[in-house]
Amino acid sequence: MSSHRIGLLVPSSNTTMETEIPEILRRQSELTGDQFTFHASRMRMKTVEKSELAAMNADAGRATVELADAQVEVMAYACLVAIMSQGNGVHRGIEEDLTRTAADNGCAVDVLSSAGALVEGLHHLGARKVSIVTPYMKPLTALVAGYIESEGIEVQDSISLEVDDNLAVGRLDPSRLPDIATDLDTRGVDAVVLSACVQMPSLPAIPAAEKRLGLPIVTAAAATSWKLLRTLGLETVADDAGALFKKS
Repeated sequence: MSSHRIGLLVPSSNTTMETEIPEILRRQSELTGDQFTFHASRMRMKTVEKSELAAMNADAGRATVELADAQVEVMAYACLVAIMSQGNGVHRGIEEDLTRTAADNGCAVDVLSSAGALVEGLHHLGARKVSIVTPYMKPLTALVAGYIESEGIEVQDSISLEVDDNLAVGRLDPSRLPDIATDLDTRGVDAVVLSACVQMPSLPAIPAAEKRLGLPIVTAAAATSWKLLRTLGLETVADDAGALFKKS
């Protein structure tokens, strides 16, 4: 049995990342005996629009320094759209910059992002074409879809719930997601991204969505959890957490 300290870089209005990621890792713990503690630093963001997202990105270095003081073993910047809205491929540079910042402040750990984790997870599944559900306004959803496509994965269809208040996003009912997802065009897709946002609750909906759609289900929070475990060299197993956590 091992114990690990997880660092979370959290938008100030996020209320979901600190529940769904720990819950997925708790399920992993039940199967493996691994143990986790979670330590967060917050960055100001209330409205999901491009200027606030850019300002939050500018504050990520300060939050990383704070987490470095806790000597965590890995950090996750879990606001997917904050990165994807800033230009295709930028997650690589942001991860490198924050990893360097952590090291410069005495904490030599990898800093991953939800944006990078989602793309990597879809490639891991061999997904060449997906359909996605987002809580964003349509222009931001278009940026997210374009970002995913720039990484070599076609986005066949998307649904935007058009909620720009980030606190309200965290209050959306996940039980509605399987019904919402059935309105997607999923012909020929390899997977469905049920929530392209770590703030939109989705974990309770994954089993029902898998059953309704008959397709692999991925969410931003699940992909982030999967990447955290891979970065730590741990087993990526957890019940009812989607395609990335299927036991072999």
